[in-house]
Amino acid sequence: MRKQNLLLLIIIGVALAAAAFFQFYLSENADEVNTEVKELVEKYNKNCPLTIQQGIRLDSVILPEERVVQYNLTLMNVVKETAEVNVIQKEIEKSLVSTAKANPGLQVFRDNDYTLNYSYSDKNKVFLFNVKIFPDQYK
Repeated sequence: MRKQNLLLLIIIGVALAAAAFFQFYLSENADEVNTEVKELVEKYNKNCPLTIQQGIRLDSVILPEERVVQYNLTLMNVVKETAEVNVIQKEIEKSLVSTAKANPGLQVFRDNDYTLNYSYSDKNKVFLFNVKIFPDQYK
């Protein structure tokens, strides 16, 4: 009976030590990823505003919450009052999913299961729509 209790305590001790080690390791790895992502976002913002495609300007990139990156963009040839916002949104959404799958600049986000949020405004800085792409959509 005593040997069983001692063996059980040893097993629990080893399990706790292993759990603590893995928690520490994963925390260190998460810190490295966070640093890499923050540095990448800073690089993006240093180049902003940046025309990324004819009529589309990247204004800024932010990290609004954990594992979410948000691109703030302006559609330079669009005015909300006269635009077919739903049509524009659907076309952009199709394009963004394929871009998220293939763009090498987004690799760190793909590797770490980030949600990609794209927030669009018209040329007068009036909000138009958001497009969210979740990890399961681009993997």
